[in-house]
Amino acid sequence: MLWRIDARPGRVSTFTLSWFLFAAGIAMYFYASNKRHIENPDDKVIPSLQQLREGMSNAFLLPDSEEAAPEEFANASIATKFFTSMLWTDTLASAKRFVWAMLLLVPAVILGLHMGMFPVVGQLFLRFILFFDKIVALSVLPILFIAFGIDELSKIMLIVIGVTPTIILDTFNLTKGVPQEQLVKGFTLGAHDFGVTYRIVMKQIMPRVLNSIRLNLKAVMLFLFAGEMIASQDGLAFRIALLRRHMGMNVIIPYVLWVALLLFLVDFGMRIANRRLHPWFREA
Repeated sequence: MLWRIDARPGRVSTFTLSWFLFAAGIAMYFYASNKRHIENPDDKVIPSLQQLREGMSNAFLLPDSEEAAPEEFANASIATKFFTSMLWTDTLASAKRFVWAMLLLVPAVILGLHMGMFPVVGQLFLRFILFFDKIVALSVLPILFIAFGIDELSKIMLIVIGVTPTIILDTFNLTKGVPQEQLVKGFTLGAHDFGVTYRIVMKQIMPRVLNSIRLNLKAVMLFLFAGEMIASQDGLAFRIALLRRHMGMNVIIPYVLWVALLLFLVDFGMRIANRRLHPWFREA
């Protein structure tokens, strides 16, 4: 019986169960779309398959310009059209901000590690970080725009302010969770403070730190989208906000699915990297 605690679904059952909700969601979407288009053939709220196909073609193959495409572009290959398309241009703009924000999370991990290992550092930063973590990041967005302008730095800083305190505190708690016996053993074998910190503690907590960052990817994109929607001239969120004014649901939906696919691939890549870097680690 599939409903027993000790049930072990076979290969066919596993495949069917894992894709069932996707199939059900797609079927419900096209059922609702067909019903609305029967009542109103020009409906744009729930695009039909043909409208989605046109929207995807516009996003994936047309340049980010309202002007007519030049003749050489019209005769270009599909690959050339894609790498000069509206979707690719927006993806590169958002990816650049995303990568910079992720790189700036590295000092957060180091700070959390040192807060957990060195009492003086912990006493200096802990209460401030706990208070800073309670500030709603979006509430300081006007301050960031005034202080840093509406260029790239303000959007990156919004992501850092929104996610960094969580990563710092999570790293701090993971560091505190390492058994003291292991630290004493390290000192007994002749390790110094930084040797224990980086060669014993950091190696143990890094798999869970990477998982923490991986689970915060959605928050990173949330703050990135907030910054792009309010003040930007390019990016995935900027395009979605722009299309919303024209009810361009046939392009918005492919954009949303594209963002979800990119985040899924980043998440998958981080899981693979974590497994390769820490083959000894097993989830609880």
